[in-house]
Order: sequence, then C-alpha cells, then structure tokens
Amino acid sequence: MKIPNKVNELRRLIMNGLTKNIGNSYSNPKIDFNSKIEIKRVLISRPNHRLGNQLLSTPLVQEIINTFPDCKIDLFVRGGVVYPVFENYKHIDKIIQLPKKPFNHLLSYGCCWLKIRKKRYDLVINGDRNSSSGRLSTQFARAPYKVFGDIDESIKATYKDYEHISKYPIYNLRFFLEKLGFPKNTSEVPVLDIKLTEAEIANGKKILDGIIKNDKKTICIYTNATGNKCYSEDWWKSLYTRIQEKYTDYNVIEMLPIENISKISFKSPNFYSKNIREMGAIIKNTAVFIAADNGVMHLASATLTPTVGFFSVTNQNIYEPYGNGSVALNTNETNIDDWLKEIDRILN
Repeated sequence: MKIPNKVNELRRLIMNGLTKNIGNSYSNPKIDFNSKIEIKRVLISRPNHRLGNQLLSTPLVQEIINTFPDCKIDLFVRGGVVYPVFENYKHIDKIIQLPKKPFNHLLSYGCCWLKIRKKRYDLVINGDRNSSSGRLSTQFARAPYKVFGDIDESIKATYKDYEHISKYPIYNLRFFLEKLGFPKNTSEVPVLDIKLTEAEIANGKKILDGIIKNDKKTICIYTNATGNKCYSEDWWKSLYTRIQEKYTDYNVIEMLPIENISKISFKSPNFYSKNIREMGAIIKNTAVFIAADNGVMHLASATLTPTVGFFSVTNQNIYEPYGNGSVALNTNETNIDDWLKEIDRILN
C-alpha cells in the first residue's frame, strides 16, 4: 500500500524534529596529537532509494577516495538502484541495503542496522543533514570520528554554493578533517560520475547510431518528471519546435521514461533502456542533454555530458547540475530565448 504524501511529509517533520540534535557532541572532535590518525574504513550513510540521490552521493565517495586512497568504503543505503551507480568504484567494500519498504521486511531491516553496529569504522559520514535515518545510523555506527552534516557558519561565509546537496557534505568533511590536523583542501569539488567504461561508451554509440543513422551530432531531451516538476505538453512542444528550427545540423532524440510517456507526442526518434548504465552510455554520446529536474537529469550529469536542467518548483541551488558546462535555468525567471542561448553556449 502506498503511503499518502501528506502522511510521509508529517512523518519527516516528526522524525527531523526528534533527530535534529543528534550528533551535536561530535561537532568538536577530540584529538590525540600523540597518535597518528589513520582512516582506513569509512561508512557513508545515505538511506534513500531514489536514483538522483544516489548519483548525488558520487562526489562525496570520490572525495573520500582522493583523500584516503587506501581506504575501504561501506554504503548504508535504501533500495537497489545504488549497485549500478557505484559498479566501477573499486573502493566500495560493502553495500548495506535497507529494504525499500521496511515494514514488509522487518527482519531484513533489523539485520542491516546490526551490520553497521557490528563493524568498527574509522569515520562515519551522514550524506544528508536533513535525513533522520542518516543521523540515526551515523549515531548508531561505531567510529571515533563522525560527520553528521550540519553546516558550520564559516562554510556558509566561504562558499556561495554551500547549499548544494553534493557539495556541502564535502565542505563539511574538509572542515572536519582540518580540525583533526589534516592539510587544508582547496581543490575543486568532484562532479557527479558513474565512471562509464570505454566499452560501455562504445556500446552506447552503437545503440545511438542505430537510432539516428547519420553522422550528425545529437541533442537529447527527456520530457518526463515527477509531480509538479513536470512541464506540460504545450511547454515541451514549444521548446522542441524551437530546437528543431534552430539546430538543423543536429539530430534531436528523446529518451523515454519507463511509463512510455512523451510530452512531444513521440514526434522525435526515441529510446528507452531498463539498464541505468546503458542509458548513461547513450547519453554520453550526445552533445547536450536537456531535462527538467529529476533523477535522469542527474544521470546525464554523472556521465560527464553537458546538461541543461529546468527548475520551477525545486531549489536549483540544492539540485542544479554542475561541471562539464552544465547549467540550471529557473523557468519562472527566464524565457525560451534565454534557454536557447545556454544551449548555444554548450554546443559552440
């Protein structure tokens, strides 16, 4: 039985209220300057089943690998979508997977929590400060060093992009490690990355070539999204028409969702795959990916493809695609001419 959104929202408010103060005692870690701090075993807690949220965790995983090249990482997650996302991350040791519907699998749910308690880690990181399960699991796990995710005022003053859900866990980790005596890290924050292999990219090109059957470069659009993030058919048809008229030297194809829905009435060549990595490999062979804010937008960004993300209800400061020339556009404040200018910038 699907839980109504209002019930879910009430549950989140209650749980966030109950867990908001968890971890306060770890804000100033105790340091023993007579002993060397070694980080070999790390747990990242991100118990969310959505594709986008797992993709948005890839920069944090990369940051840990870059900082501690010899470490092993466990992931505490919910749902199975995490496996293809982190398939080529060799530092991942274990994925502890909470069932998507815990009340239907109470024994499995309890066993997952016991797994993170049984193992001793050097560092535990909560990947989302607003996740009550993330804060609880970070508290429950055994480790001398824990990062719960609260943003220090100095981080807010230093980084204009501190709100971004992929970036603030990294800023927090760097801030925490500096307190422990590690060198200050001022390098660029890693981008989303599912680490496609050359073989996967070549297979994606083969599939794309079978769809377009010419040597033109390709613009890919994805017209679906969840709830009120989804734009109307009229909106998409207007944009699609302008793209077709302006970019005659490009193919325009549409990636379809699992529901086989097209907001442009299937006017463009299209494709769909159940394999996340195959979807990503096809996108990788396109010149630009255009979509509303959704998980597939983050998938495109994680293939290192320039991505145009449209925002109307969600906060683009938190979820915008970044790196590789990507851009977020607030459609309440911009118009179709502004969007085409950004597509021009990417293509040229």
